[in-house]
Amino acid sequence: MLSSTGSLHSDPRTALVVFSGGQDSTVCLAWALARYAHVETIGFDYGQRHRVELDCRLRVREEIHQRFPDWGAKLGEDHLLDLGLLGQISDTALTESRAIEMQANGLPNTFVPGRNLLFLTFAAALAYRRGATVLVGGMCETDFSGYPDCRDNTLKALQVAISLGLGGPMTIETPLMWLTKAQTWALSDTLGGEAFNELVIEHTHTCYLGDRSQRHAWGHGCGTCPACELRRDGYNTFARQTGR
Repeated sequence: MLSSTGSLHSDPRTALVVFSGGQDSTVCLAWALARYAHVETIGFDYGQRHRVELDCRLRVREEIHQRFPDWGAKLGEDHLLDLGLLGQISDTALTESRAIEMQANGLPNTFVPGRNLLFLTFAAALAYRRGATVLVGGMCETDFSGYPDCRDNTLKALQVAISLGLGGPMTIETPLMWLTKAQTWALSDTLGGEAFNELVIEHTHTCYLGDRSQRHAWGHGCGTCPACELRRDGYNTFARQTGR
């Protein structure tokens, strides 16, 4: 079953984290490192407009090794897959230089159809080969941007299909599914304290436009795209609630 955030404990299984280098996937990586005996990461190059996140992935992993040695001891290999074909068949504001706007179908044009479905399917294939039985993703229904492949029911159905297709259980964990962005900041604080939140602020990337020229209290980004606004508003709420 999919699970939301619960008490952390030692789990002997190996987990594979879908790791983009953004805030959500970085918090999910910390969540997995606090829970599982061995954790590996997987990322995807699909021609995204914000390709700078691929560089951030490596820096975040380096920072975890240096600043959180207990986690670093459990952090295994990173895998980067070329999914350029997804970018070729996409017509979205995440894969092309175009204005971000809502579409007639009610979805933002940042929605890349099939992205999470493909990500988790490829991750499951790799996990099978690597001996991992848990996939961890940062999909969230509470703050989600209108993406149907972030819904809990979508991922539950995918978990069943993947497990049946592989002939064995493959658990999909979504620790952020029912958290607001402010609660995500609080979770990262619980996991690694101010030091980890500082890592998130300084080294992760969320901005849809790939802008890292501006440094805000909540991190780098253009400050105006939907991803930046969500991250900023969540941070401001978290800061007010904690007095920071």
